Amino acid sequence: MSKQEHDIFNTRERFIASANKGKILANRCLKCEHVMLETVYYCEKCHNDKFDVIEFEGIGKVVTYTIQTVAPQGFENSGSYAWVVFSIDNAPFRTSGFLNGIISPKDLPIGAKVKVSGFDPKRGLLLEKLL
Repeated sequence: MSKQEHDIFNTRERFIASANKGKILANRCLKCEHVMLETVYYCEKCHNDKFDVIEFEGIGKVVTYTIQTVAPQGFENSGSYAWVVFSIDNAPFRTSGFLNGIISPKDLPIGAKVKVSGFDPKRGLLLEKLL
């Protein structure tokens, strides 16, 4: 495994471990202090590749979503679900995740609170709706 492949593997594993604790891992650029998801390898602002790793609580608000009522091949046992884009509280970025059991828009109003509940290799970030 090359150094680049090793770094990518470690980044992915750290991100997954953080998600499994209900958190979102992020990078803060050492040059310009821009904050982005940890899965980004170069600063979006200045293209630097040196970062501090920081962790955010995986709680945020729904920005938009797509409801999948008929599951595609490979997701048949998922039932109805939403692919959710959410803004993370106290973080300057958004991310997306899988929220099971959403049948109609009334089940998930824009602005609803969600939290990261884990990571699934097939579905990515797993979310749950907060009341």
